Amino acid sequence: MANTPPVSQLSACPSCEEPLEAGDLFCGACGADLAAPAPAPAAAEPAAGSNGAGPAAAPAGTPPGAPAGTPPVPGEPAAGPDGPSAAQRTGSYRIAGPGDVPQGAGDSGEFLLDAPEEDPEHYRIAEPAAPQGADPRAALGTAAGAADPAQSAGAAGPVPAGRRCIACRTGAIDTDGYCERCGHAQPRERDHMEQEAEGVAAVTDRGLRHHRNEDFFAIAGAALPNGAPATVAVVCDGVSSASRPDEASAAASGAAGTALKGTLGRGLHPQQAMHEALLAAAGAVNELAAQHSPLSHQNAPACTIVSAVIAGGILTVGWVGDSRAYWVPDDRAAPAARLTEDDSWAAQMVAAGLMNEADAYADERAHAITGWLGADAHELDPHTASFKPDGPGVVIVCTDGLWNYAEAAAELAAAVPADAAARPLHAAQVLVGHALDGGGHDNVTVAVLPFPGPAGGAGPS
Repeated sequence: MANTPPVSQLSACPSCEEPLEAGDLFCGACGADLAAPAPAPAAAEPAAGSNGAGPAAAPAGTPPGAPAGTPPVPGEPAAGPDGPSAAQRTGSYRIAGPGDVPQGAGDSGEFLLDAPEEDPEHYRIAEPAAPQGADPRAALGTAAGAADPAQSAGAAGPVPAGRRCIACRTGAIDTDGYCERCGHAQPRERDHMEQEAEGVAAVTDRGLRHHRNEDFFAIAGAALPNGAPATVAVVCDGVSSASRPDEASAAASGAAGTALKGTLGRGLHPQQAMHEALLAAAGAVNELAAQHSPLSHQNAPACTIVSAVIAGGILTVGWVGDSRAYWVPDDRAAPAARLTEDDSWAAQMVAAGLMNEADAYADERAHAITGWLGADAHELDPHTASFKPDGPGVVIVCTDGLWNYAEAAAELAAAVPADAAARPLHAAQVLVGHALDGGGHDNVTVAVLPFPGPAGGAGPS
């Protein structure tokens, strides 16, 4: 184990030589655990972990995704006696350390959000930069079918009954989704999910590099006390360097979606309902940590969240972290706009006037998040804002798996199909395809909400 380099120093998978990205914890090609020690050059098969389902986990107290004895990564703060602190996460997301510039006021360099006013009828979308020409993407193609399991590649011994491994074609699959013979991770149900409800649709995909999908979403229609309809979309992105990020995103999105439906139905103002939903999501992630470990603050489950509600002609967004919401008008001659400001190192640099947006997001520290949901979040600061667009359009709610490939509002608008308001599910599929065509280096989740929402009554009184 002492000879195994830290995950952050591996350039290729030791099992299949697949090239790796910085922060990868598993090989995107063969599913190998990059934190496990390199196999010994003996003829015998490697020993299984304590559950008989693959390599044993790294001892407690080691950095996330690294074996015991791994030296600290140069330039990163050392972990404390109770594990990584709230400002020490590393991996697909990194948390800004205490020496980073604090969050400042101001815009992102792309457009300035109007400060919400007390009267929701006066909310307006602020003027962003002029858009570029539209260039909608083609529809997402159909993936090739799975290989024929009858083609077993010279396996020794009888074939176990039930589901078989897609890699070795012989091993049985354990309850954690790994082959009991070769340890290969199997496709999971949530690797690709699609859902459509009245007035909203969403798609999530594992992407091309990650071993599992750590994003999740919740969409729903709701009814206001006067019978008017409302639409709700919640998108969460698990923090990969935390424990059980997939569970965190599922818990947070479910709690926020349920809270929004309930509070909107009781007549709470959408912005207050959004605030309470974000708190409910944070509570669900905190409870997830408390249920599994007495040390709930030690590498606790964590995720980001962004949500949108359309009710009574008002668009309300709420977020914590760097997942985003965008406004894309039907009239593509009108400017698109980003509605959220990232809780991230790059956003802090731009807001403080220390870097322009292009340079900040090109920096390797760009995705160091400064806000998230989790028991180890040093301070929960939910953001909410409401707007009243001047015309019809769509709201795009997404994780950074999409906006990494279309960061500016004009770039994202160019990828949105012209008929997105009429076919929101198709639009979400196209946007996921845009991310996969761009490289698919992260999980990607997209929700599309047409504005105004479904007809069905007057707005809230």
